[in-house]
Amino acid sequence: MRHLYGLFFFLLTLTSLTAYGQQPTEKKVSGNFNHLLFEQFATQLEQQTAFRFYFDPAAVDSLYVTLQVQEQPIRTVLEQALQNTPFRFAIDDENRVFITSGATIESNLSEDFFRPEATETVAASARTSQNDARPSAAVRSRYVREAEFKVYELGSGGAAGSKATLAGHIRDLKSGEPTIGATIYTDNPAVGTSTDQFGYYSLTLPVGRYDVKIRGIGIKNTKRQVILRGNAKLEIEVEEDITPLKEVVIEAEKDKNVSGMQMGLEKLDIKTMRQVPTAFGETDILRVVLTLPGVKSVGEGNTGLNVRGGATDQNLILFNGTTIYNPSHLFGFFSAFNPDILQTVELYKSAIPAKYGGRLSSVLEIKTREGNKKKFSGSGGIGPLTSRLTLEGPIVKDKSAFIISGRTSYSDWILRRLSNSSFRQSSASFYDISAHVNYQLNEKNSVYATGYLSADKFRLASDTSYQYINQNASVKWQHNFNNKLYSVVTGAYSHYGYDITSVENAVNASSLKYGINQTNAQVDFSYFPNSKHTIDFGVSSLLYNISPGSLTPNGDSSLIATDVLARERALESAFYASDRIDLTQRLSISIGLRYSLFNALGPRDVYQYAPGQSRTESSIVDTVNYSSGKVLATYHGPEYRLSARYSLSDNSSVKLSYNRTRQYIHQLSNTASVSPADIWKLSDANIRPQVGDQVSVGYYRNFKSNTIETSVETYYKWLSDFVDYKSGATLILNHHIETDIVNALGKAYGVEVMVKKLTGKINGWVSYTYSRSLVRVNSGTTSDMVNGGNYYPSNFDKPHDFTMIGNYRFSRRFSSSLNFTYSTGRPITLPLAKYYVANSLRVYYSDRNAYRVPDYYRADFALNIEGSHKVKKLAHSSWTLGVYNLTGRRNPYSVYFKSENGQIKGYKLSIFGQPIPTITYNFKF
Repeated sequence: MRHLYGLFFFLLTLTSLTAYGQQPTEKKVSGNFNHLLFEQFATQLEQQTAFRFYFDPAAVDSLYVTLQVQEQPIRTVLEQALQNTPFRFAIDDENRVFITSGATIESNLSEDFFRPEATETVAASARTSQNDARPSAAVRSRYVREAEFKVYELGSGGAAGSKATLAGHIRDLKSGEPTIGATIYTDNPAVGTSTDQFGYYSLTLPVGRYDVKIRGIGIKNTKRQVILRGNAKLEIEVEEDITPLKEVVIEAEKDKNVSGMQMGLEKLDIKTMRQVPTAFGETDILRVVLTLPGVKSVGEGNTGLNVRGGATDQNLILFNGTTIYNPSHLFGFFSAFNPDILQTVELYKSAIPAKYGGRLSSVLEIKTREGNKKKFSGSGGIGPLTSRLTLEGPIVKDKSAFIISGRTSYSDWILRRLSNSSFRQSSASFYDISAHVNYQLNEKNSVYATGYLSADKFRLASDTSYQYINQNASVKWQHNFNNKLYSVVTGAYSHYGYDITSVENAVNASSLKYGINQTNAQVDFSYFPNSKHTIDFGVSSLLYNISPGSLTPNGDSSLIATDVLARERALESAFYASDRIDLTQRLSISIGLRYSLFNALGPRDVYQYAPGQSRTESSIVDTVNYSSGKVLATYHGPEYRLSARYSLSDNSSVKLSYNRTRQYIHQLSNTASVSPADIWKLSDANIRPQVGDQVSVGYYRNFKSNTIETSVETYYKWLSDFVDYKSGATLILNHHIETDIVNALGKAYGVEVMVKKLTGKINGWVSYTYSRSLVRVNSGTTSDMVNGGNYYPSNFDKPHDFTMIGNYRFSRRFSSSLNFTYSTGRPITLPLAKYYVANSLRVYYSDRNAYRVPDYYRADFALNIEGSHKVKKLAHSSWTLGVYNLTGRRNPYSVYFKSENGQIKGYKLSIFGQPIPTITYNFKF
């Protein structure tokens, strides 16, 4: 790794005080430097002279030098090399050359820098400025620099050779929000950790003096000089990094790809997500997640995630700890989350932490910002279909803050301007509201509360209207027992429901309703006994209450008969424990166990079927009634977690993981894609829970000082009691749903390759996935078997998938993004022939999913134009112009067949069959 100028700047400032009059004789430079990367240019100068260069390789990775010099001083050579570039240089008395962008390092500190009254004035100036307006860049920079030079004497009572724990929070200097996932570490000994969702860290070190270093997503690297004498707390404030050449800043944990224990984990920050073009010009986190390796969708305009061969219901989607059952608006055209309130998105595809359970394929954890604790601010955007607004600010300065965000659509005006009369009579609208409040009660206790509400109303070319809502709320209490142990108590509520109403024909007017309610409580503990162990443990309990469906007449003239399915209730509980152990500097392992228990509860009537026969209404032999609260079925079992990492070198490693998961709730759908009319069914006496096992192996290597990440992961999954359906299954208002459901076996395997370039004017990632997802129904009677009991492709089996995300920054204000994606078409079942039986026309179909729709590919382009970067400005704004589906390809959403005049004709449905231009105005104040 090249020397980082930021690391040695501190040595510069200290040694410059004692280096007067030591300027050596300077050796002249000669050479013909032809189109050399600056790093190569610097190496050649070091070979010729006694000078040593210090710079950030990522910042100069696009800088080339073409120069011919003969016996020139080093200063003259550098002035020519850096002419007409944003880079500057500084040379100290020790022959060290520091290359910076935009500003020049001063070789000597001001005379009054270390005077106590001067530093106190700087700190007071920064604090005063924060009360009214943003501090000047000079004041803020000096304030942070002072903290870096100050020596913090912390703790007491520690004997020589004993250990002490340093803990605290890392927060943003400007807003006071926690910095999630920041790395805090020491070099000697090599001990480090990452901040959690609250910005909390804990380091156990031998008593002594240390340079504690901090780096993180979108923050400037910094350090604190600490003399640790005993257990102590250190609160750290960091500056945001707004270096133009690092717009996609994943440098936060730039070696985490290699050194981190977790595999199958993808982390995205909001800056990265905003650069991916989307259909309607608004940042869509689910669309960005779909560009990651191993993540697919069945078709255009669909936000249902199929992760590593899993079904859409096998993903646990968490929004600040609450479960989201439908993460989309308008049948999947928009995600349900306002981008302005989001902070990070984490997707676990393998080695799922033991604290998570209840789903087989993945966990998508979405975390919001906490709100600005320093001052009131806002942001928003106006687009052709939606507008959004976010407000945030302190309730009690530096202790409590709020953030509230709203978004709404006004898409009806487009429908009314279409030429088709059916579309002009259609309507489509939605809104969502998110709010978060936090309050720091004291040093040991903090409380966090989140609320979320979304609603959709949709009617397309018919009298049937769809309405569906999400309602979510959570409260968290964080308590620090001491520097080594803290707990988080969470209470959450989730609701999803829909109402499909038909009113135009009074005789058939009806309302079909469905609802699922989930209430859960969880207690999580994190314990840091020493630098080699990180222990997590906890318990959880979750109560399901489902209204499976009710059909009621709508109006006095309706002849529709009322039909209501019996309610379903169940209790799912679990406890877990896991320990990350650093066996050696190169080898680390993580072991964990989660044990889950599921109780299906009454009141319910449970049908019993004749053994050895296919389940049908005619094979019912008994009905058992369970009263309220009685347990009608119990399932339980262990869920193992194991992962290991071995570092081959400083920039490469191999990782291995195995996990078993159990899923007690199933999504039933008549369509291959996610629909608001899908229902969720609990396991019971006749429907067993799904169980999945996954083994993953990966190789990871970083290049060019961790600015380029590469990874290759391969996996194999086994699924048992996977839910599939009999041919012609009826899923809505079915009182005997188990008669149309079959328990299947599933397997999925694949290879994922990813290359990321994290910094520079050109950045982005390229991923390729080869994967298979297969299903087998070979249990029960012969009539229950599908495709003769052989394996067949699942609805979301798409072997090949390629994605490229590229970003190019022309200047500080102008940048562009290009997105390209290709995937194999999904499987379908085709009608092959017609035949007559007893003078009745029948259709002969192929084996299930034996054919495929045409392959899918699409290119998108976006141009981002930012306003001026003046600090003192009423509002900062930007424009995003884009084209979705640049080539206008008519990608198939589905292929379907209709019988017309005795002939069966096939049709291909495309959602976006032409380029879609978009323009969005964004603002922030």
